[in-house]
Amino acid sequence: MSTTGMRRAAVGLTALAVAAFGAVATSPEQADARPKPVDVTLLALNDFHGNLEPPSGSSGTIAGQAAGGVEYLATHLAELRAAAKKKNTITVAAGDLIGASPLLSAAFHDEPTIEALSMAGLDYASVGNHEFDEGAAELLRIQNGGCHPVDGCADGTPYRGAGFKYLSANAFKTATGKPLLAPYAIHKVQGVKVGFIGMTLEGTPQIVSQQGVAGLTFADEADTANRYARELRRKGVETIVVLLHEGGAQASTGGINDCVGMTGPIVDIANRMDPSIDVVVSGHTHQAYNCDINGKLVTSASSFGRLVTDIDLKIDRRSGDVVSAAANNVVVSRDVAKDPKQTALIDRYKTVLGPVADRQVGVTSQAITRSQETLFGTSLGESPLGNLIADAQLAATDDEEGAVAALMNPGGVRADLDAGPVTYEEAFTVQPFANNLVTLDLTGAQLYCVLEQQFVTNRTLYPSATVGYVVDPNGTTGTVADPCAGTRVVRDSLTLGGTAVDTAATYRVTVNNFLAGGGDGFSALTGGTNQVTGQIDLDAFVAYLTAQSPVSAPTLDRIRTTAEVPAA
Repeated sequence: MSTTGMRRAAVGLTALAVAAFGAVATSPEQADARPKPVDVTLLALNDFHGNLEPPSGSSGTIAGQAAGGVEYLATHLAELRAAAKKKNTITVAAGDLIGASPLLSAAFHDEPTIEALSMAGLDYASVGNHEFDEGAAELLRIQNGGCHPVDGCADGTPYRGAGFKYLSANAFKTATGKPLLAPYAIHKVQGVKVGFIGMTLEGTPQIVSQQGVAGLTFADEADTANRYARELRRKGVETIVVLLHEGGAQASTGGINDCVGMTGPIVDIANRMDPSIDVVVSGHTHQAYNCDINGKLVTSASSFGRLVTDIDLKIDRRSGDVVSAAANNVVVSRDVAKDPKQTALIDRYKTVLGPVADRQVGVTSQAITRSQETLFGTSLGESPLGNLIADAQLAATDDEEGAVAALMNPGGVRADLDAGPVTYEEAFTVQPFANNLVTLDLTGAQLYCVLEQQFVTNRTLYPSATVGYVVDPNGTTGTVADPCAGTRVVRDSLTLGGTAVDTAATYRVTVNNFLAGGGDGFSALTGGTNQVTGQIDLDAFVAYLTAQSPVSAPTLDRIRTTAEVPAA
């Protein structure tokens, strides 16, 4: 049942009483005779990304507090369960628990994170896009257990699989049309049924490597949720919760429990969902919000285990409907005792990892951040760290493969570099995906098309120092079908090594294999020819840091606007 009107005090509760009991109680004795609703507490998180240890820098704070770290997360979850007293608590997550993880988790194919969250009491989780980073077979291994087919059980102990249930309603095996994993779960609490539907975003194939989603088809989020909501209701389930790895963002003035000027895909999705869906636990955008959208409670707990959403439901015992729903995003502060079992797990894996993580690979003369400069009013500009990575990729392929330029996708830059010594673990945290470098041939015309596609996808490709071009904020944006029709990049402004690009000439350009496969919507790159696959991007980055130390932040002058470079 929808939560529309449920928080409207007397009017809403009177209507519910009439619907549930046929008449409103007329005396205290009759009122007391009615069965009390079942109290259910949901504890929700999302986008943990293997952050077992507290994240560093700005990624380790939220709402003005230092936050995160699984030792503290486990303690907070235990305290929230204890505070619920007689309430029945279910712990859930909305995807991206693994993938793009720090070295401590990623070096062991994220098994440590799954073990830690299982131990912390997680019950159900939707599958995020990053759960597909290593493909469907690896995701099934993560769920079911077993040693990695290549690396084995690297810590020397058997991997038993997740102690919680992954749910995936809208990822289907293309060959059979069947869901890859169970689409939903039914959890009984004091005689009432609570249904959980798990989903990732429909656009997963555009942001995961093609190898990761091979053999899979992804369906519309709202349509899928409505389909399974109907199926759940046929099974007598009236309280329905969607765990959805897709989200939105509120205005910058909103706090962690606000919903100010909410935008993003989640708004349309929630508006199209069936009224029988009561709660949507969302994620993907790494934002915090606490909303009522179309009568549904819609929440998100930011990222990296810095928040837990405490959701309180009251469910009518007779009808199974939600009587009321409220949520509160709670900071996972570090002023509580560490969970000793989580500490032991971290220590065990750190011991196995050995000195590799602490090996110094370079030095930075200043902090080098991944933050983007503003380009004509939007965050579509260059990034100091993004430019540095592009320089490293060009250095790894210029002599070797004849590359004259490199382009880096912003989503592949996952953390900042602090000033001072850089360890292998820190470099890994910046580039954790282990993508291969790919050098390919593009004509000048194709290069212009790739750059125009930035404004269709709303993603900037960070260029190496050899690249320069001018953007016209008043130019037109192409379309998904024809990105080349755009006129944002001033013609004849594109240079490589200071020489103007000839649209008919051919140039060797380096990208990672994710981009070469059309990732992030850059389909124009799939037209490249004479592809040569090279080393892992992290290896190129480490080699560059070592060779160029001390490394400084590159100047952000590779992409300029017509305001900076007036037309001749």
